[in-house]
Amino acid sequence: MAQPLQSRTARLLVYKANVDINVDDLGKAATQVDSIVRRSGSWVSSATQTREEDIWRQEMTIRVRPQQFTVLLNGLAKLGTVENKAIEAEDVTSQHADVSARLRTKRALEQRYVGLLSQAKKISEVLEIEAKLGEAREDIEATESRLKTLNDEVAYSTIYLKLYQPLTLPTPEAPVLSFGSRMTEAFYGGWQLITSVLIGLVYLWPMLLLATVGVWLFKRWRRRPLSA
Repeated sequence: MAQPLQSRTARLLVYKANVDINVDDLGKAATQVDSIVRRSGSWVSSATQTREEDIWRQEMTIRVRPQQFTVLLNGLAKLGTVENKAIEAEDVTSQHADVSARLRTKRALEQRYVGLLSQAKKISEVLEIEAKLGEAREDIEATESRLKTLNDEVAYSTIYLKLYQPLTLPTPEAPVLSFGSRMTEAFYGGWQLITSVLIGLVYLWPMLLLATVGVWLFKRWRRRPLSA
């Protein structure tokens, strides 16, 4: 049996992955994700689905035990075409040790202030010690929260999964013109033709004038008397 990833090296590792998968049927793929996740003993901590004109996508955050991290990634890859895949392993061993040490120090300081508070005689001393004790306890809460987050990240790896299905935009149908619309279109088309002819004649008036003069001169030449 394969050993947990951390136990082999006694290191505390945080595993994260970002995966983008192109699928043919997003609804079907999302259902398959739920099945794959449950079989691995994992869960989906958040999910968001959006649909636009050209794409339908669903983004999910999955928490998984490190032992099942690779197995789950391989199962998800079968849903479609993996367009992007990035895996990160962060060693937080020293960070975890530092936070744990600071927590022990802050708790010891808290006990010291508690002891001083029991020995205080003056109101001013009591108020000063209580203020410092309050600060110490706030620091303890913040440090405990950070340590809890580190423990959670080590205990459960995170996979940020994005499924998306490209959508085919419908081809717009050609509008059906009514008889009246076609008659109106034909009327305007005929009017544009007449206008174009008239404008063309205006451009050709010098040639028409020359042609008219030429015809007149030719006729006069034909009617001239023949010499004896």
